[in-house]
Amino acid sequence: MRGDLVRKLAARVAATGLAVLAFLVLALTGATAWGLALAVAALAAAGWERRVRPAADSTAEAVLLAAAVLVGYARRLDAGFDPALAATALVLLGLALLVGPLRQAGDLEIRAANLPVRSWTPLVAARLGDALLALLAVVALAAALALPAWVALLAALAIGAGAGAVAADLAKRRFRPGAGGSAVARALRAHRPEFLLHFSAPPGSEYQVTMWLPYLERIGRPFFVMVREPEFLAPIAAATSAPVVYCPTLKAMDEALVPGLKVAFYVNHGAKNSHCIRFSQLTHVQIHHGDSDKAPSANPVTALFDRNFVAGRAAIDRYARAGVDIPAEKFVVVGRPQVESIEVRRAPATGLANPTVLYTPTWTGHHADANYCSLPVGETIVRGLLARGATVILRAHPYTGQNPASARQLARLTELLAADRARTGRQHVFGAAASRELSLVDCVNRSDALVSDVSGVISDYLYSGKPYAVTDMAGDGDRFVERFPLAGSGYVLRRDAGNLDEVLGLLLDTDPKAAARWGTRAHYLGDFPVESYAEAFLAAARRELEPGWNPPAPRAADAVAQGDSPLSPTATA
Repeated sequence: MRGDLVRKLAARVAATGLAVLAFLVLALTGATAWGLALAVAALAAAGWERRVRPAADSTAEAVLLAAAVLVGYARRLDAGFDPALAATALVLLGLALLVGPLRQAGDLEIRAANLPVRSWTPLVAARLGDALLALLAVVALAAALALPAWVALLAALAIGAGAGAVAADLAKRRFRPGAGGSAVARALRAHRPEFLLHFSAPPGSEYQVTMWLPYLERIGRPFFVMVREPEFLAPIAAATSAPVVYCPTLKAMDEALVPGLKVAFYVNHGAKNSHCIRFSQLTHVQIHHGDSDKAPSANPVTALFDRNFVAGRAAIDRYARAGVDIPAEKFVVVGRPQVESIEVRRAPATGLANPTVLYTPTWTGHHADANYCSLPVGETIVRGLLARGATVILRAHPYTGQNPASARQLARLTELLAADRARTGRQHVFGAAASRELSLVDCVNRSDALVSDVSGVISDYLYSGKPYAVTDMAGDGDRFVERFPLAGSGYVLRRDAGNLDEVLGLLLDTDPKAAARWGTRAHYLGDFPVESYAEAFLAAARRELEPGWNPPAPRAADAVAQGDSPLSPTATA
């Protein structure tokens, strides 16, 4: 979060500062060439600001730069009053004033991907700011080369014509909407979806949806994904053939919620979920984007949903332990289908000479009480693993870069691993190779053991039957396992990593908790057959689509909790 703030502040200072400097140089001095160069630099800074602050209002900078460039242009031509240059000035002023409102109006329009409809107007409106910056750069270049003013005028009129077409179409949509609704709404009605997935989250969170897309597709019913922020439209659409619809407003949601929809799924507790929950004709199902003992995994907001699909009985106990009162009939134990491709190790593998260890530090969280990040002692952990001859797979949380200190600590770990790989030839995996080229399942299958912070990664790793260590970064000591029960089947690493050698010995040499993990596995991930593990979720989702169906109370995990059907290595793998 602080890293984003620093980048946004730097972009703002650079764009505004260079614009003011360019204007002063061009307006008050005779250094025209230097002033035009500063103007181009300011335009580049403004372009950078648009990348890190997509909603930035750069009207003032655009007007200032247009005035500066035109002053320099007039000075280079040195031909007195030039009607073409005056007309260019009027077009630039109009564009500078209209680009922001047109972009905002375009952002309020529903648009879609993977549907047979093209909503060009909102897309063009979103790019008008970039077009204006490019136009100003062209005018600055024309000024530097002392080209005739009509060259700049033609370029300005071309961009102005595009802006005018966008303005006309947006006005038509607003004041004379079609009788059948928007083109997107008509295409959705033709698609006849039976359920949707509603998604709202901070940038970089699309993984919360993409992990579920294969299973939503396997339900075998038509559906679509509704996103509430525009940056998610393209990446999610690239991951599925199902329609993805961007609904910025409640009015857009009204259009998208076409007849025939029965169920809405959710993967997080985003504030905008309430916008969709208001549609009482739908059954609202929370399916989560991970299962862990983190405090946010027992969010009281979950009580708002009609159903709460959970991986195992442990999740139900977690809510009770946190004092969150949710009726038992709202819970449905469905396992964690994403783990179905994880290879299960039947027998303990101890005393490995050259183990491969997966290290997955989490991020610092939104609040201090949810900061489980071990990166402050990450160098100690990695050095300890290297000393034991381990090959390390370093896979950090996608949000790690939002904290500058965490980003520096992670960079130090990658330097250590790169240096050790060059020296020893051990094929450590880190950076993009671990986070993009390999999936989490790939990383799990390649490893012999896990070192992790409190996170959903441990639950997924538990499915493999392989050993794991958990970092106690809150310094809870004896209370740590009480707060985070999943750590009870692993090995707890203290906050200062002072017991690292002891923990690594248990993790990699003796693994005394190997047998106990199988019971924990059933409690956290459900007692479902390995060969058809994902079918529990698919069957539960299909039953929700059948009107009048009421799910039975959670059954399989309850039996394990009571000791009636303990899960053993031979029974499941």
